[in-house]
Amino acid sequence: MSSSLQDRYAPKSRCFGCGPANEKGLRIKSHVLGEEVVADFVPEPHHEAFPGMVNGGIVGALLDCHSNWTAAYTLMQTRAEANPPCTVTADFHVRLKRPTPLDGSPLRLRARASSVEGDKVVVSATLEAHGKVCATCEGTFVAVKEGHPAFHRW
Repeated sequence: MSSSLQDRYAPKSRCFGCGPANEKGLRIKSHVLGEEVVADFVPEPHHEAFPGMVNGGIVGALLDCHSNWTAAYTLMQTRAEANPPCTVTADFHVRLKRPTPLDGSPLRLRARASSVEGDKVVVSATLEAHGKVCATCEGTFVAVKEGHPAFHRW
């Protein structure tokens, strides 16, 4: 598989969820696969909420960062630009459908843009374990302008 969106466009990012340069972060790796953006993530024992299950906050962070990269990539494609704009989360709503197992198996994140309006992208995402949806996310992500603290983050 080709390099991830994070490694290609933001190798120095320190974001906890997706920053390649954050040695203590989750370091998710999002890849374009057809019409969606996907990532596989193997949770570690320190991501546990209770025996054998992933913490809900970790689930939320995975969905937030993966969805944000989906929005940035979507804007880059829509605008026919060489690099994605810096985007931030305006809102995101996670629904925990079932406990997410922590058993050494990868979790699959899937996301796609459901609408684009100017600098705003609405993204729908899921987190799956063993082929079953454990959590869903709907979020709004916006490209930031010069002067915003996140503008130069990648």
